[in-house]
Amino acid sequence: MQSKNIFIPHEISYPLLWTFDFALPLILKKALNIDGIDIDEEDKTRLRSLSSKRILYISNHPSTIEPAIAYYVANVMGSRFHYMASRNVFNWGLGLAGEIIKRVGAFSVLAGGADKNSIKMARSVLAQKSGKLAIYPEGMLTGENDNLIPFMPGVAQIGLWGLEDALKKDSQADIQVLSVFVKYVLSGTPRELHKEIETSIQKIEKKLNITSNMKNNLLNRFIEVGKILLENAERDYNIKPEPNWDYNYRAGRVRHEALNQAAHKLGIKFSEKDDAIHKIREIFTVIDELEAGLRNSKASNLSKDDLSKIKKEVERAYIFLIIKVDYLVSYPSAERFMEWIYRFENVLFGETKLRPRRAKVTTFEPFGLMEYYPSYKRNKKETVIKVTERLRHDMEALMTNCISLTKPMISTI
Repeated sequence: MQSKNIFIPHEISYPLLWTFDFALPLILKKALNIDGIDIDEEDKTRLRSLSSKRILYISNHPSTIEPAIAYYVANVMGSRFHYMASRNVFNWGLGLAGEIIKRVGAFSVLAGGADKNSIKMARSVLAQKSGKLAIYPEGMLTGENDNLIPFMPGVAQIGLWGLEDALKKDSQADIQVLSVFVKYVLSGTPRELHKEIETSIQKIEKKLNITSNMKNNLLNRFIEVGKILLENAERDYNIKPEPNWDYNYRAGRVRHEALNQAAHKLGIKFSEKDDAIHKIREIFTVIDELEAGLRNSKASNLSKDDLSKIKKEVERAYIFLIIKVDYLVSYPSAERFMEWIYRFENVLFGETKLRPRRAKVTTFEPFGLMEYYPSYKRNKKETVIKVTERLRHDMEALMTNCISLTKPMISTI
């Protein structure tokens, strides 16, 4: 493989940073449809107390918007962050996105995290006095604001490596781990949200030639759309469901078939034990390498059109990863309905648009990695697992508290 020009380092531009600071509310609204970011006073006080410390900032990652939220958080903290950004993001907009984000502190990482240059840069950032690194332990977009997928242990490992490097410069060094949860709340009254969801599902039903029955429960209409998309996918993949297969099992079959076909085209081999999250991460790793210019012998002859088709296979797998009936039925908020709509629209129309919303940011009490350093010196692997479990625990606590920020809307229908 080639490695030339694959890693993209950050190139801080203070004039651009100052411009972003001034224009951030406008950028958030015009480019990302964020009406505002809410952080309560207790969290603001916590953030400001960390301004002079080394920080490993971790956050949930349901969408592409979280790095912009992190930039806002850094402003509240009175500091600057560096960001690990997927290598393919630097290609967006014919490379314009990359030219911008690297100047506000982002550097590239290949999907999967096995990127020596990126890891070296991350360690260097954390070793600096007051160095701050934003990173996302889920390692991929999840599409669900009220759920977390398994964390990648590499995040904890990067933090501990960074601490090792920091201690070489300062025997009193520590790195504070700050867990942050971003919860999106749709803008509008219950009546307005109901109308938006109703209008959106009608367009989807029309596309699928479903006769809309306004008397039907909205949940049933969404489930019906999901069922038809599932049946369509089963036909495409020549899957004949057995009578004893429930929806979740059928969705799982489609999900894995889509990913297996994408993997076959990329020359990736999976075992029967590999779950969908592992498969998606592996596929994204190879796609990232190819789009970054690496010559991968297993997939070197694939064209842009081939890669586009593979991405559509992954998108189809994503829809059956996200539209889980229990997730919607258990708490049918407008936000969860909208998550399904985003997936329906992407599959049926090839695009979607983010609706206006506010971002609520909450933080967990940070902890120092120095607390784990003695055990890390004795048993690195076990300590990385322990730190990862703590990250997960803290993030789940934040997520649980944030669920009530949105309300079920069935009673308003």
